[in-house]
Amino acid sequence: MTVSIYSVLVPTVNRVCANMLVVLKKGEAFAAAKKIDMSVLLNSRLAPDMFPLTRQVQIATDGVKAGAARLAGIEIPSFPDTETTLAELEARIAKTLEFVNGVAPEKFAGSEDRVIHVPRRSGDLHIKGLPYLLDFVLPNFYFHATTLYDILRHNGVEIGKNDFLGKFENV
Repeated sequence: MTVSIYSVLVPTVNRVCANMLVVLKKGEAFAAAKKIDMSVLLNSRLAPDMFPLTRQVQIATDGVKAGAARLAGIEIPSFPDTETTLAELEARIAKTLEFVNGVAPEKFAGSEDRVIHVPRRSGDLHIKGLPYLLDFVLPNFYFHATTLYDILRHNGVEIGKNDFLGKFENV
């Protein structure tokens, strides 16, 4: 079996985004049950110098759409970071999935060894495609998805590891 950029990236993005939606819905149910305005959770952060929950979703989705585009050699779509409600965050996740799932598998062909250029405040990164995916795109995606989970859990939302991981199908 050959493992390709597509076979690692696309199913992972679909799974993690689906699980992000699950924990966001559980956050919504928690807020409703406790009579807490959902904006309180959406603006919560783990530490004063960390981004709030809304920004965690924005960064997670920005990272994977940019990663997919760079690896496929296509233009990175721009999403304005204007979400302030749960519905808007859900729409952003859906738009990200639509983009990532819309990239044809053959667009990723050969990207394992292609040098990817990533502009960064700390200095531009030039890295081959496979390490870019495995050591940059996915760890950043998981970091922000985990932080979303952690913010909700810290605020009392009853979620656990299985909500983060999602369901697995036996083979």
